[in-house]
Amino acid sequence: MESRAWLLLALLGFFLFAEPGFGQKGNVDISEWMRVKDEVIKSLQDRLTNVEKCKIDGDTLEARLNATKDELTREKAETDKLKEEIKGLNTRLDAAEKEIDKLKQSSDTTAPQIAFSVSLANFGDIYRGPCTDKTLVFKRVFANAGNGYDLNTGSFTAPVNGFYYFSFSTYGYNTHTIGAVLLKNDILQISTYENPSVDGSDSSSNAAVLQLAAGDKLHMELWDNGQVFDNLNGHTTFSGFLLFPV
Repeated sequence: MESRAWLLLALLGFFLFAEPGFGQKGNVDISEWMRVKDEVIKSLQDRLTNVEKCKIDGDTLEARLNATKDELTREKAETDKLKEEIKGLNTRLDAAEKEIDKLKQSSDTTAPQIAFSVSLANFGDIYRGPCTDKTLVFKRVFANAGNGYDLNTGSFTAPVNGFYYFSFSTYGYNTHTIGAVLLKNDILQISTYENPSVDGSDSSSNAAVLQLAAGDKLHMELWDNGQVFDNLNGHTTFSGFLLFPV
């Protein structure tokens, strides 16, 4: 506004101090000169008003542009953040897909089928013991998937590394100690045991989960001076199967 006032004063001075005789030239009188002056001043005022309006509009537009720039900056920051989140999600998705592929591959791989179940007698009534060779050779084979059990030696050989479940039962009469022991590579693992009693007969059983390496051998043996009995009813038995390979 201050510059506008100075401009108007300068223009007014121009008209006031115009060359001598300006107001008396020709037939132009002072009133006409004043009218022209007023029109010029009004025109200049209108132009100044337009300039100031343009300046205000320019300032407004600049403010809007700055606001738009700030908004775009915020949106870019949010977009970058979303990109990082999407990147993280994609990473986790890739890891999940790989894990699923591993599970599919493991499920597609058929686990070894290993299981056996045998009893001591395959005919008639059989007593085993007391004897020097205390190994029990179970002759009646109910199942032998994987061929881990050897019918000739009475031993089971682990075909693969893994965790195995074994169980056995023993039956006998009161004339001798009743029971047997399970040995892994000739080392005692678990057993059954009954002293001779007056009730005529006794039976017992036991079970265990053992970790075996491929080639480990298990077999059953009588106790010293022990005896067991079996017939086709399957009183004295030995069983095992692979829980899962490792």
